[in-house]
Amino acid sequence: MDGKHAAFLCGVVEGFYGRPWSMDQRRVLFQWMQQWGLNTYLYGPKDDLKHRLLWREVYSSDEEAQLRTLILEAERRGLTFVYALSPGQDIVFSSACDLSLLKRKLRQVSELGCHAFALLFDDIDHSMCQADSQVFSSFAHAQVSVTNELYQSLGEPPVFLFCPTEYCGSLCSPSVSKSHYLQTVGEDLLPNISVIWTGSKVISRKLTVQCLSEVEEVLQRPPLVWDNLHANDYDSRRLFLGPFKGREPELRSHLRGLLLNPNCEFEANYIPLHTLGSWHRAGCQDAKEDWEYCPEHALSTALQGWMEELNRPLHAGQHVNTHSSTSSSTHHNSSDRNQCSNLRETIPLPVFPLDPSSPPSSPPSSPPSSPPSPPRREASKEASGTVQRSRSSPGSRSEAGEGQKTLSQSRASTGGKGSLTESQVRLLVGLHYLPHEHGPAAHKLLQDLIWLKSNCHTVSANGKKSPPQKMDEWRGRASRFLSLCEDIAELHRRVVGGANRAVLYDLYPYVWDLRNTALVAKAFVCWLDGRVMNDSSALDSWRNCFQWCGQSTGGGDQTGVESEPWVFKGGVSGEVQMLLPVGGSTELFTHPPPLFPTSRLYNIRPYHNKDKVELYRIVRQLHLRAQAGQESCAHPDLIGDRCLGPCLALCPEYSFILEDELGVCGCVLGMLDVRSFTKRYQASWIPAMRDKYPPRAGSALINAQELVEHMLEDQGEYPDSLLYHFPSQLRLDALPELVDVSVSRSLLTALLTALKANGSQGVFCEVQPTDRQRLEFLTKLGFLEILRGEARSREGVVMGRLL
Repeated sequence: MDGKHAAFLCGVVEGFYGRPWSMDQRRVLFQWMQQWGLNTYLYGPKDDLKHRLLWREVYSSDEEAQLRTLILEAERRGLTFVYALSPGQDIVFSSACDLSLLKRKLRQVSELGCHAFALLFDDIDHSMCQADSQVFSSFAHAQVSVTNELYQSLGEPPVFLFCPTEYCGSLCSPSVSKSHYLQTVGEDLLPNISVIWTGSKVISRKLTVQCLSEVEEVLQRPPLVWDNLHANDYDSRRLFLGPFKGREPELRSHLRGLLLNPNCEFEANYIPLHTLGSWHRAGCQDAKEDWEYCPEHALSTALQGWMEELNRPLHAGQHVNTHSSTSSSTHHNSSDRNQCSNLRETIPLPVFPLDPSSPPSSPPSSPPSSPPSPPRREASKEASGTVQRSRSSPGSRSEAGEGQKTLSQSRASTGGKGSLTESQVRLLVGLHYLPHEHGPAAHKLLQDLIWLKSNCHTVSANGKKSPPQKMDEWRGRASRFLSLCEDIAELHRRVVGGANRAVLYDLYPYVWDLRNTALVAKAFVCWLDGRVMNDSSALDSWRNCFQWCGQSTGGGDQTGVESEPWVFKGGVSGEVQMLLPVGGSTELFTHPPPLFPTSRLYNIRPYHNKDKVELYRIVRQLHLRAQAGQESCAHPDLIGDRCLGPCLALCPEYSFILEDELGVCGCVLGMLDVRSFTKRYQASWIPAMRDKYPPRAGSALINAQELVEHMLEDQGEYPDSLLYHFPSQLRLDALPELVDVSVSRSLLTALLTALKANGSQGVFCEVQPTDRQRLEFLTKLGFLEILRGEARSREGVVMGRLL
């Protein structure tokens, strides 16, 4: 059949790098495709060994049974099942043996009921082996020869696809119209074989009639677009939930078809595929109906259906008597929907406990009515060594905005755990939109951070006093930024506590990553208000903070610039990261998520004076725990005065607090310049401590006096060779109940951000060899690895560069 008159192929290609979808997920996919009017599925996952690496091997009997079932399911749903093979990495085109093995493999699949095939020669070396160069005049001739022979050996099936090695404009040499490779394909490939094309780029921002007409002329047939718009296999921190966009329906007249290669995470593809269906149906409509495709309208329609998916209980091995429906499905009956619902409810899934203190659990015997609340930390006797916690969040009102709420207030205002609201789902989509375009929320987040950073001189610690209206403007915008960061934290909590566990497993790493980045960014913006210094730093390495703050070092929106999206790693999280002073320290931001997600809310903020009592109590209790509950000093402040007091008194601007819904649960303290700090420590802090703990005969404070003398040793002499490269010092304390180590890493990152912003180039942390608890904690935190890989240990001193 002539390509111009064949049915338009529109659907999904499973062609990404990474773990292939499960058989159950593919069945759900087929149901979605039938509902939304899509008609073609191409099977070609790169990590299926027998698709690419071991293409010569035939399928076992069990694999045959699975593949046959999948082909029959596609046929039952009215879909064209296209089986793809990728032999290009090691095939010898001139080898009769390899050609015979290719025919055997495709014949086996044909006998299972498949009638559509694809040969893929993408992402391979252009060079030919010596044997092939003696037989074929070019690489293109070799591929075309083998493809034509296979096509004819299968009886010239109505759907046969060929993916060239030059599969997009940027890969063509010297250009699309002058590519000898494409010219050979167009001239010699049999006319009813369709050629796959991705557009001007591997991941094309837009597909235009002009570009498609050019390649159509060279190939002498309309191409079939393999669309990587939503593919995310090139960046582990990016996810694309936005609508199908940048492809006008009138392109159909220049195409054989369009297959979307979506996110690796199956549950992330509801909106991309739903809106693709809307695009396809718009092109199929009678011109008299004047129905145009609008991405924003299609997104709103898809959101309604996805919200039902997100909020529908889905547990391991459980059946729930509810069913999925979509407002766009107008020509399929409810029995199909019920079949899909029953299928989805029987998918076997692991179970993640929401309680961060509990071990993995078995599947519940019945669905819980609501997710469990965070555990309450009950107070116990101090002698047990258990840290007591208050239920409020002391000092959680930020100086950067009067609109800041405590975590408990924030949780109450959102109604606690429950279903995701439409605004939260829109926020989720907006933060993970499209590869070349941010959604409104992400755009606002980045623009506000850039502006706040560039204008932080209006609220600097030692600069000229700015007009009140300028300061109010900065703080008002800071308050809006902090509010958006709080919304991101709440979104993370709702996703983790959501009913649909399948969605949690696929989306959790991304919302978790963005939550952690937002925690650091929020703390940094709070810290900028009255703490960032002008150009009077004592550090020789300092080069004017405001010059740095005025730079927009993020990847940017790249609006109007068509570049491959992997140029800027990390998506919104990566761009926010690059706008921070330590943005280049990738190890601080990229690490595995915790095994057991927790829905607990966390906050990181600068220290306030009223936090001192709580911090002293925590560090004393941690000391008691280490001493097995044995009281070693009489005065309740002594441990706090030794461990935390100097930093809180002499440089509180480099102290950050970690809190959860129950209150303060950690802190990190820093000294920007150890040399000057040591002088102040000896001149003012030690005399104050001697006054506070005077020696008296027969007094219970005798032990305290010994510890005061130990304070002189705490801030000892450090060699110039150390302080030259590592002028700053830090101390990190956190409750051991924190299962999610990532929030402690975020707390550490917040301090490093502040130190770097005010001129530090390196930091160290002194740990006594006998302090096994602290050594174990820093090891668990990954402190030895996260600072540019240059951290090292020397006589109990852990050091790291801040480049």
